[in-house]
Amino acid sequence: MTLAITAKAKELVMQGHDVVGFGAGEPDFDTPIPIKKAAIEAIEAGYTKYTPATGVLELRELIATKLKKDNNLDYTADQIIVNSGAKHSLSTAFQTILNSGEEVIMASPYWVSYPEIIKIAGGVPVIIQTKESNNFKITAKELEATITDKTKALLLNSPSNPIGAVYSREELESIAEVAVNHNIYVISDEIYERLVYDGNQHISIAEISPEIKHLTILINGMSKDYAMTGWRLGYTAGNSEVIKAMGNIQGHAVSHPSSITQYAGIGALNCNEEVFLEMHKEYDQRRKYMVERLDGMKSLSYIYPQGAFYVFINISKLLNKTYNGKIIRTSLELADALLEDSKVALVPGIAFGIDTFVRVSYATTMEEIKKGLDRIEKFIELGV
Repeated sequence: MTLAITAKAKELVMQGHDVVGFGAGEPDFDTPIPIKKAAIEAIEAGYTKYTPATGVLELRELIATKLKKDNNLDYTADQIIVNSGAKHSLSTAFQTILNSGEEVIMASPYWVSYPEIIKIAGGVPVIIQTKESNNFKITAKELEATITDKTKALLLNSPSNPIGAVYSREELESIAEVAVNHNIYVISDEIYERLVYDGNQHISIAEISPEIKHLTILINGMSKDYAMTGWRLGYTAGNSEVIKAMGNIQGHAVSHPSSITQYAGIGALNCNEEVFLEMHKEYDQRRKYMVERLDGMKSLSYIYPQGAFYVFINISKLLNKTYNGKIIRTSLELADALLEDSKVALVPGIAFGIDTFVRVSYATTMEEIKKGLDRIEKFIELGV
C-alpha cells in the first residue's frame, strides 16, 4: 500500500499537480559519492561475474567488523549472508526456518510486508494487538501469553516502522528470557539502527546473552542508513546452521546479490562517518519541526518518534466527519481525500494493521514538510 500511494502521487505529479509526498520510507538524500565511486571502480575493474551465493568475502568480513564495533557482537564471515535488500533477507530467513503452518508472532502495528512474507514462506502470522500507551511495543507478558506449540519465531523491529519506537535493554532482556525459555527464534529487523534520537541507544537483542544470540536472526541493510534503497543490499547474521541453509536457498533463488551492489556496500562500510552524521542531523531537525507542528493541531495526537523517520499519527478525532462533502470513516478514505483534495500523500494506518492512525515520513525536505503540514492543517479545518 505504501508503494501504491507513492505511485498514485507520482501520477498526479506527472499530470502537473504539486504533490507533497509523505508516503514511502525512502531517504531523499542521494547515495554518498564514495559509495558510487566504489561501484564505478568495481565495474571498471571487471567485478561483474558471479560471486559466492552468500556474498563477497570482503563484504561479509566488513559486516562482521561493523557488528563487533557497533553492537559488540562476534560473528565470523560464515555466519553472515548478503541479500538483495533487507526484505529479501527476511523472506529468505523465513523460508529457511518455517515449516508449513508454523507461527510467527509479531506486533500490530507492523510493517506492511511482514505478514505477507511470512505467509509466502508457508507460515502463519500471529498478531499481538499492542497498546498505544506502551508505544505499541510487545511486552514479555504479551509474548508469553501468545506462544503455542506451533510458535517458531518472534519478529521484532527496533527502531520500528511505522511507529519509530525503540526497545530498551530492559525490555529486550525480558523478551529474550521468554524466547530462550521456549526455544523460539527471534527475527530482529534492525534496518533503522543508526536512526535513533534524543540520546536513545539502539540495542540488538542478540547482545543480551549467548543463548538469545544463538536464536537470533539479525536483519540489517544499507537502504536507510546509507541512502541506498535502489541498490538492494541487505544482510543477515545468525548461527552457522541457519546461514548455511539461507545460502542454499539464495543460491537457487537469485544466485547472489548484484556483484556491483556488493562492492558499493564495501564502499559504504569504508565510508567516512561524517557523511551519515550529517544525514542524521537533518532527519532530527525535521523530526523536531514536524512534532512541534503536530502539537499545534488539536485534533491530532501521535506516538513520539524515538527512531526511524516516521511519525505515527492518531486520526480518530477526524473520522466520521465531513470534508468537502465526503464523510471520512477510515484511514484509507482520509488518505485518499488528502491526496485528491490537498495533494498530500501519506500512508493509511490500515496498511499497518490499525485503522485509526496514518503514517507520515519526514524523509523529505524541510520545505516539503512545511508545505505538507500547512495543507493538512487547512484540510482539518474543513471538517464538520
